[in-house]
Amino acid sequence: MTILLFIVGLALLILGAELLVRGASRLSLSLGIAPLVVGLTVVSFGTSAPELAISIKAALDGQTDLALGNVVGSNIFNILFILGLSALVAPLVVDRQLVRQEVPILVGLCLLVGWMALDREISFGDGLVLVALMLAYTGLLYYVGRSSAPGAVSDPLVTGADSPWLSKLWVQLLLMVLGLVMLVFGSRWLVQSATVFATMLGVSPLVIGLTIVSAGTSLPEVATSVIAAARGEREIAVGNVMGSCIFNLVCVLGISALVARDGLVVPGALLAFDLPVMFAVSLACLPVLFTGHLIARWEGGLFLAYYVFYTTYLVLWTQDHDSLDEYTWVMRTVVIPLTAITLSVVAWRELRQRPRA
Repeated sequence: MTILLFIVGLALLILGAELLVRGASRLSLSLGIAPLVVGLTVVSFGTSAPELAISIKAALDGQTDLALGNVVGSNIFNILFILGLSALVAPLVVDRQLVRQEVPILVGLCLLVGWMALDREISFGDGLVLVALMLAYTGLLYYVGRSSAPGAVSDPLVTGADSPWLSKLWVQLLLMVLGLVMLVFGSRWLVQSATVFATMLGVSPLVIGLTIVSAGTSLPEVATSVIAAARGEREIAVGNVMGSCIFNLVCVLGISALVARDGLVVPGALLAFDLPVMFAVSLACLPVLFTGHLIARWEGGLFLAYYVFYTTYLVLWTQDHDSLDEYTWVMRTVVIPLTAITLSVVAWRELRQRPRA
């Protein structure tokens, strides 16, 4: 029953997010909002809706570890797994706006959240700051995209948004309401089943949030980015991931801190390891994204390999495995330095070639 509850809850989350995106996207276009703004706000918010529903429910239930693990784990999964897999499907073209705006904003937000967590709590005040930044970011996107003429959104999650029946206001509102209802029930069942899994496996809700729940709630981003890459709409694949990561930090984490009774208590393990990993993978996007404004297949493979390394570490850590110390030593002294050197050399070569162009 627990497995069935988890599957049904996850299915409701994914379907609810898709209905919400379809209805909200078409409604936004009907109101004359530019496609760029729709893509980076409505679609990114919609694909982050499962994370929002899960984290709010977990925060209300006092499962703050699960709420935090879901946000941090989803961002790590988005960058390492989704971008990596999408780049393996087809090398990803990167829009210059993402390099100049979204990635620096994401890196800055990771630093801010890390600083907020130093006192071992994301407080109500911290939540207010994050929600204010969400509103400011949305306003920035509207300002940047207001010169774009309204048109069709080519995002895979909004395919069919120009259908005649979707042009009716009542249909758009109905889809949004149905989507929200599915998100509410799906989040409730997924949190319940995830808590049972943690108890059965003898691991903390934090680890369940960082792995099973974060990967499950990120499935809309997986579908969006992989389908976009396969269809040749490769800028969308990167844009959705960056937008979703930003919304996870300012919207999901911010609102979760507001609804939690006593704020979100930050576990020591998250502060010592997972938050630095989230910052590191966000920072790694800078050299990867600006080198030729393309994410090559080898870079995608590198991201996927790092997600495997990260998940393996979590598994060894939860089991207190004897080989954990050796594994950590190899990662710190061999794998991570070699990767940093490789990315630095690639970035240096790219910077040297640019003045000649």
